[in-house]
Amino acid sequence: MAANNRRMSGKKGAQVGSGGQRRKGLEGKGPTPPAEMRKGHKKNRVAGAKARQTARRPAPRGRGGKSTSELVVGRNPVYEALRDGVPASTLYVQQFIDNDERVREALQLAAERGGINLMEAPRPELDRMTNGLNHQGLVLQVPPYEYAHPQDLADAALDDGEDPLIVALDGVTDPRNLGAVVRSVSAFRGHGVVVPERRAAGMTAGAWKTSAGAAARTPVARATNLTRALEAYKKAGIVVVGLAADGEVEIGELEALGGPVVIVVGSEGKGLSRLVGETCDHRVRIPMPGGAESLNAGVAAGIVLYEAARRRS
Repeated sequence: MAANNRRMSGKKGAQVGSGGQRRKGLEGKGPTPPAEMRKGHKKNRVAGAKARQTARRPAPRGRGGKSTSELVVGRNPVYEALRDGVPASTLYVQQFIDNDERVREALQLAAERGGINLMEAPRPELDRMTNGLNHQGLVLQVPPYEYAHPQDLADAALDDGEDPLIVALDGVTDPRNLGAVVRSVSAFRGHGVVVPERRAAGMTAGAWKTSAGAAARTPVARATNLTRALEAYKKAGIVVVGLAADGEVEIGELEALGGPVVIVVGSEGKGLSRLVGETCDHRVRIPMPGGAESLNAGVAAGIVLYEAARRRS
């Protein structure tokens, strides 16, 4: 009998229920990752080789030059950049990342847009790329922006049989202000924006987002020396109008806004620099009955662009 009990003790009896503890293990883990993200898949190897080749290839230089590439880090910033159409070349995803909703949405957007390499990388590599920032396992590489030359903006307008309408920014360092100006230029059928090469905002991911897609159709030119670029415009018959709180004339009284014009907007705190102010043909002011001392660059540019577009209609 004892021998029989020993034989029976090795057999499986009734099992205690899991009490729902294993329910999470039965839940789905979301959609299958794209082929480019599946380790060992042919498309994953091809995407990796393409990304490494792109990184080694020297960037060609246009007439206005190129900016450096930029990294957007963090799950929400990466998702928002992809959603808002910010140009991207590679999406780096940390190995063994928790596949939460935001990660799945970012991967889906990258796959839908196409042309974005998907690369899996270990956490130490992402830490190195981002200099230790809290990337949360997602890093998006934004390719260098290819700037136009200031003369390209005027030439494009003349080729279309239109008077050039251009905005130049002097000392504006906030990329969001640049993005807002680009958006206003696009809304009022302007021909582009000119920024200085140094000490000025460039076309970063933040500027792209604020432009709400307008940066894809409105060129931004970069000038090595803004004063010389404005002088070249003047020689081409384009009137240079600077915005200043103590301007000699109000914008509604300036007839020149109806013709070929470059509108120069300074920083909110300092306004126009001395040399740029001296280069302007006219210095105009925006009447502000409410008593505000100044407007940010995006708002000021929008007001003057509206007046210029009204005169041209």
